[in-house]
Amino acid sequence: MDNKRGSFTNKLGFVLAAAGSAVGLGNLWRFPYLAAKYGGGIFLLVYLILAISFGFTLMITEIALGRKTRLSAVGAYQSLNKKFSFLGYLSCLVPFIITPYYCVIGGWVIKYFVVFITNQVSQAANDTFFAAYTAQTSAPIIYFMIYALLTVLVVLMGVEGGIEKASRFMMPVLVILAVFISVFSILQPGAIEGVIYYLKPDFSRFSATTVLAAMGQLFYSMSLAMGIMITYGSYMKKDAHLENSVHQIEIFDTGIAFLAGLMIIPAVFAFSGGSEEALGKGPSLMFVTLPKVFDSMRFGTVIGAVFFLLVLFAALTSSISLTETLVSIVRDKFGWSRRKSCVIIGAYLVILGVPISLGFGLLDFIAPLGMSLLDFFDFISNSVLMPIVAFLTCIFVGFIIKPQAVIEEAEVNGTFRLKKFYTLIIKYIAPVCLIAILLFSVFEVFGIITV
Repeated sequence: MDNKRGSFTNKLGFVLAAAGSAVGLGNLWRFPYLAAKYGGGIFLLVYLILAISFGFTLMITEIALGRKTRLSAVGAYQSLNKKFSFLGYLSCLVPFIITPYYCVIGGWVIKYFVVFITNQVSQAANDTFFAAYTAQTSAPIIYFMIYALLTVLVVLMGVEGGIEKASRFMMPVLVILAVFISVFSILQPGAIEGVIYYLKPDFSRFSATTVLAAMGQLFYSMSLAMGIMITYGSYMKKDAHLENSVHQIEIFDTGIAFLAGLMIIPAVFAFSGGSEEALGKGPSLMFVTLPKVFDSMRFGTVIGAVFFLLVLFAALTSSISLTETLVSIVRDKFGWSRRKSCVIIGAYLVILGVPISLGFGLLDFIAPLGMSLLDFFDFISNSVLMPIVAFLTCIFVGFIIKPQAVIEEAEVNGTFRLKKFYTLIIKYIAPVCLIAILLFSVFEVFGIITV
């Protein structure tokens, strides 16, 4: 039984893997469409302020809990306070819900990459292409299976041999591709207006909705409140400086999100002149609007292929971390080998992922709260469970084990320069903000408020 706990070989390996977890569809898919919808520069400014305060606090908390206990989420909370072991199970629910549908979206990304490398861009630019594809039965399932298999194979190779090696390769390539496409996008005729819209804050567009949308994005983007950072923290060696590592992960994560906005928003301006309709497309921006943008560009087929390869790498680094979290949970709970755990989790992904994929076609009659299965699971995980888990984590650290427990772990190898700031956020500011996110999300779904 190979249940010896792995670890990252050095600080760089940990930072790249944790940044790889944080950098995913949240950065390249969700961040640009929210920035486009909520005023560009003002959304970017609000997000940056929240990332360096709210995001930093939650991330260092989770990594510290993992490194302190050397356990995944369930074991970590249980070892620190048995009465709060339920919080470990609750946080584990999040990746169990997210990972199957994340792999379904990952399959869509592979499909679009194949579409571009086989020069079918004009088909993808058709308004009905995406809806018609997702409504099919076999093709989306095949691409989902390919994506899930790639993810599980990397996790099967372990922390050092699989996750760290994959991250060391994919993350630098991801940055290079992101910079390349951003520069190309900015140089398009008419794109400079998009750059101004994205970088210049328009304070007349500021509202509570902007803040709440940016807060919600923080979870999605930084892999918070789902047990991932606790799991990765448990693999982190004691000689790494915790505070510095978290700052580096944040810079990497926010930098990629920033570049994603720079890739997409100027390109949309170049294509549409910055119309409200094009900027307000929301989740369909990547799969419906961008193929049209690429189809209208010189070298659009090549740029589109590079873009979807970039998205694929980003998605894989996140789904690898989600799957590793699931594998770590069952290994810690049942003492299974990594191989057996990967087989069980792989089967679970297929059992739940197939009906989610079919939810746009064969099973579209199943519509809880009027949503597709994918949208429903996304709502439950991102809008309900994650704010609840994060709120309870703040209460747990702020008032049960006390902030000093995290501060001591952060000071194992150096000083924690922001400890007073950290204590203020974790005890008082973050809990209030998290309740606001939860209420806002639920009220919006039930039509009590509209955005």
